[in-house]
Amino acid sequence: MAAATRHETRALLRAHLAAAQGRTGYRHLTRHCPVCHRLLRLAMEPPADGGAAPRG
Repeated sequence: MAAATRHETRALLRAHLAAAQGRTGYRHLTRHCPVCHRLLRLAMEPPADGGAAPRG
């Protein structure tokens, strides 16, 4: 489930960057964009369970 969430977050980031660039020639500065900043943080966030399954 976490992998699917990260995949969706990365897809949102790509869509945001594509929309921000558009045809205007405006150079989108990712480091100054609050949307990009938040999406990058979400995409890079480690899984909540630490990524390891407990052994019994």
